[in-house]
Amino acid sequence: MKKLLENSYICHGIGLILISLVICTISIISRQTVINSLIVVLAAYLSTSLTLPKITNHLLVERKYYIFPILLIVYASVITIMFMLRIEYARSVLIIGFFLSTFWLYTTTFIRKQAKQLKLAAIANFDTQELNSNNKIKITALQEPYLLQNTKQGLVVNLHGSLTPAQEKFIADCSINNIQVFHHASIKEKLSGKVQTKYLSENAIGTLQPNPLYSSLKRLWETFFIIAILPIALPIMLLTAILIKLESPGSAIFTQERIGQGGKPFAIYKFRSMEISHSKTETKFATAEQARVTRIGKIIRKMRIDELPQFFNVIKGDMALIGPRPEQGDFVKTFEAQIPFYGYRHMVKPGITGWAQTVQGYTDCTKSTREKLAHDLYYIKYFSFWLDINIIFKTLKTILTGFGAK
Repeated sequence: MKKLLENSYICHGIGLILISLVICTISIISRQTVINSLIVVLAAYLSTSLTLPKITNHLLVERKYYIFPILLIVYASVITIMFMLRIEYARSVLIIGFFLSTFWLYTTTFIRKQAKQLKLAAIANFDTQELNSNNKIKITALQEPYLLQNTKQGLVVNLHGSLTPAQEKFIADCSINNIQVFHHASIKEKLSGKVQTKYLSENAIGTLQPNPLYSSLKRLWETFFIIAILPIALPIMLLTAILIKLESPGSAIFTQERIGQGGKPFAIYKFRSMEISHSKTETKFATAEQARVTRIGKIIRKMRIDELPQFFNVIKGDMALIGPRPEQGDFVKTFEAQIPFYGYRHMVKPGITGWAQTVQGYTDCTKSTREKLAHDLYYIKYFSFWLDINIIFKTLKTILTGFGAK
């Protein structure tokens, strides 16, 4: 039975049948209303089950944390559509369907945990234990004679390491027989959520060109998204501006030159979170300016409200909603001199939030910035709509927890 449930089609098929049977059994409402509501419930379940793998296909991501919020958003969307189209529905059926869907999706995630584990065979010319430390992957070292049937989902090997003639032939045989061959650094990259920069070369990193079609679509959907939430954001921004002005003299909005896409400077907008300094000071990390942070500043930084004025940077086209955080010009010059490939993070528009901010948190030195670059390059390499949606969910968690706030 467990073996059958590990198949996603069978597993979700059973879920649809169970939800339908329970709703039809307990419903005492008019037939048409039940049918309408049941269609919505099943459509919401299918939409969630199809969306989850897209958003959580990175090994660093735990699927269980995304089930409830995605299902909630899908339900809110379909109910809004039904309300606008004046389609009759039964509230009790939708509530029951929501909880049944939540229960079954969590159940299937638990049951299929082993089936979702990435099982790779390995030519052990690298430290396999380093990869096996993650429960989402299982590496099995091969022994001679090397057989194709022992490679289940692919072969992992250090392609830059020493290989015997027999091992080289086996790698070639795998490729010929459409068995994926992974460089061990690329698997490590998936597990850590960052590009292993020490394995990069000018030739390799030059291939990290973001999809131009998605770049255009991203500009559209992010702009529409911001316009849609402005009715909620504007009152928050107005209240924040008033509180800043009441606490300390000076402008509520702080502008600063940052470096954007293609290395071009632009003016970034933020709510002022510090006392105004009249002395000329050198460029510093925010951690070095903690003494100047106001009481309101601490709150808006923790909840990321200080970043809200950057919505207008996105609408203007200077920034994106999601992307690497823009740095000050002096920092960029320093990091470009100290960190190889640093300038490649400017291949995409800088963002209000990003992969590095939600995975790593705040940086305040060259060492942590080197790590941040590795995460930024990972974002550029896997630049896609589903990764952006993943980052939005991570950002909501960041806002709620205050992760990385300074």
